[in-house]
Amino acid sequence: MKTSSLSGSCLCGEVRYTATGEESRFYHCHCTRCRKATGTGHASNLFLMGTLQWENGEDLIKSFKPPEAERFTNTFCSQCGGRVPRFIEALGMVFIPAGSLDAEPEMKPHARIFTGSRAAWSCDGTQIPEFSEYSH
Repeated sequence: MKTSSLSGSCLCGEVRYTATGEESRFYHCHCTRCRKATGTGHASNLFLMGTLQWENGEDLIKSFKPPEAERFTNTFCSQCGGRVPRFIEALGMVFIPAGSLDAEPEMKPHARIFTGSRAAWSCDGTQIPEFSEYSH
């Protein structure tokens, strides 16, 4: 495993962080909870075995954990709603919403998980037209 230092922020930039550790895994998760939390077809989540340091805005961080969820927690900036990382103490692992990173990580996604819950309209790897910018 490779040791990395990854930095990022929420949408408004008030919450800033640095996660340092060994890259573990990177998944596109299609579960219902990830879809609801992101409002998209899947969440892209990166995991590091290591530490999480808040650089700014820690007081703005809120979390929501459905009572019946064993592993799921949505952690976000209370000002803009942007998802931010969380430290999973029992595992010594940092869960990072990949879209919150300031730069692309070297690690590439390993797999799509919970594809049995994938919305039919969600990206599935088949070819559809793509455009570098929005055009109507």
